[in-house]
Amino acid sequence: MAAAKESALPLLDAHAPGCAPPRPSRRGRRRALVLVGVHLLVLAHIAQWKLGGRTLTPLEPSEAGETLTLGYVNAGFLLLALSLLATLVLGRFFCGWACHVVFLQDASAWLLGRFGLRPRPLRSRLLAFVPLFAAVWMFVLPSALGLWHGADLPSWSWHLTTDDLWARFPGPWMALLTFLVVGFLAVWFLGAKGFCTYGCPYGALFAMADRFAAGRIRVDESCEQCGHCTAACTSNVRVHEEVARFGAVVDPGCMKCMDCVSVCPMGALSFGIGRPGRAPAPRRKYDLGIGEELVAAATFAAGLYAFKGLYARVPFLLAIALAVLAAVGVIVIARLATRGTFTFQRYVWKRAGRLTGGGVLALAGIALFLAFGSHSGIVQYHEREGEGWLLRARAAPRGSGERARALAFSRVHLERSLHLGLLETAGLHNELGQIAVEEGRHGEAREELTRAAELDPEIRSARILLVDLALERGELDRALSWLEELVAIDPLDPLTARRLQTVLGRHPDEPRALALLDRIVAAAR
Repeated sequence: MAAAKESALPLLDAHAPGCAPPRPSRRGRRRALVLVGVHLLVLAHIAQWKLGGRTLTPLEPSEAGETLTLGYVNAGFLLLALSLLATLVLGRFFCGWACHVVFLQDASAWLLGRFGLRPRPLRSRLLAFVPLFAAVWMFVLPSALGLWHGADLPSWSWHLTTDDLWARFPGPWMALLTFLVVGFLAVWFLGAKGFCTYGCPYGALFAMADRFAAGRIRVDESCEQCGHCTAACTSNVRVHEEVARFGAVVDPGCMKCMDCVSVCPMGALSFGIGRPGRAPAPRRKYDLGIGEELVAAATFAAGLYAFKGLYARVPFLLAIALAVLAAVGVIVIARLATRGTFTFQRYVWKRAGRLTGGGVLALAGIALFLAFGSHSGIVQYHEREGEGWLLRARAAPRGSGERARALAFSRVHLERSLHLGLLETAGLHNELGQIAVEEGRHGEAREELTRAAELDPEIRSARILLVDLALERGELDRALSWLEELVAIDPLDPLTARRLQTVLGRHPDEPRALALLDRIVAAAR
């Protein structure tokens, strides 16, 4: 009965070595210096782009998605391909020694440790498949859907330089939120390298490649099974058990940080080449029951629906991290509600049926986060429904009753999403402006499209419609003002050129229009 009333999460404690406390790893500082050097190279890359205007495309594995879907062979794809080939031979070194996200998590764990917070790893059966799901979503699904819909295989071409290094990266606020979520929150709730375990799609690829690698942490006969290696491991690998069973570490989560090699008092561990021995796999222990696993998986799916692309700002990998945290948050609240005593990461949040001060704060914070996620899901539902009805309207014949009904449904959903949302988005205003144009409400259309252009200076479709509305009303100065902004964004855009031709056809001697034409011709040269 007592076991049913008491609960700890995570249940499994960090391994305690069987002899004296382990010495600090000598490799930790060396690895930190290497990762600092990686970030200095990143800063040098950005500086070179700022000074020169053109530079190497981002050395970011996510860029491989563009290669697979469009055939653009960029630096990110080459980095990922070479790293996977190296992993097939030497094992998962890239993650431990070159990944900026690992550096973020290690730094977060170090800072938490300075405040006495040393989180233990959470072990889940189903959430462990999230990285593989993310990898399929990013690298397989887009190409598969394209082929399913009849698209041709992409033609390969080199795209190794760019004049807009930051085009596919989030802005400063999303970057700051990513540091907080992927760093501190993921480490606190999931353990050291928690995002690597439960969110990173590249980690899933490297883990699969590592299974075939000959390079591994190996052991010799001087090992005394003291457990210092496991206590020092920040990748949540049971090193002493692995080497006892297989003669080497076979867990694909091993990032070859070499901390275990450094702390071994007998010098029994080393990195070497060779196949591990075979032994029956140990029965794994998990922190969540089967029912909790299913609830966590369902919550993750709902969270990903709610957070992905929220307000046209939240990128996919940040949405993955938020959805995993939501899944863990639901389990924490369920245990707080059903267990008489509940401990999370060694801190008692409920004792003898009463919440502690920390439990009250944790419950309030998690409940607020889950409420935000639920609200976000409602906002996303209306936006996606509105966009779906808008696509149906565009597929229907012009002037038909079917098209009019679809436009009306789309407008209702998009307006609800805009009014319920906490932030405005240029996309919603742009779509509402397009609907208003087709429904003949030109005054409202002008307001929506102008607001879209204010929120996103790069949005061309809203400005094109504003040019059309101005020309329709004979407002030449206003139309030319919008055209000037379009030419400033991209002088070679064909839609902009066509609208300018319309203006010149009506006003062949207009000086501002001729000046814009000169800018387009100069850019074409």
